[in-house]
Amino acid sequence: MFRGGVFTIYVTDMNRSVQFYTETLGMKLLQRHGDHWALVDGGPGLSIGLHPATSEIPAGRRGSVAIGLYLDMPIGEAVEQLRTAGVTFDGPVKQDVALSLAFFSDPDGNPLYVAEMKPAYR
Repeated sequence: MFRGGVFTIYVTDMNRSVQFYTETLGMKLLQRHGDHWALVDGGPGLSIGLHPATSEIPAGRRGSVAIGLYLDMPIGEAVEQLRTAGVTFDGPVKQDVALSLAFFSDPDGNPLYVAEMKPAYR
């Protein structure tokens, strides 16, 4: 029935957001339609759409959604690379039985996190 999908994020500044997702996070820009829409490749199975915020749908509403990005490297290395690129994390890496998580936000305050699954849970 379904062949995929897109997670849409509402942003206040398209150029700043495209720069953050492509340059800071290192994702590939797939489409750009001026300031109306951009699509980035978040890795296998994840497409992220960037859409201008409106008065009805503001950017950065914390608590309603978060995008989790699975890692292909140890979380400590990823956190250091992202810090070097300018990402500010919301606290230390959180350890769980199955995974490790590190939380941060995009320039509009949209919540994101990186996750390293422990080998037994992959």
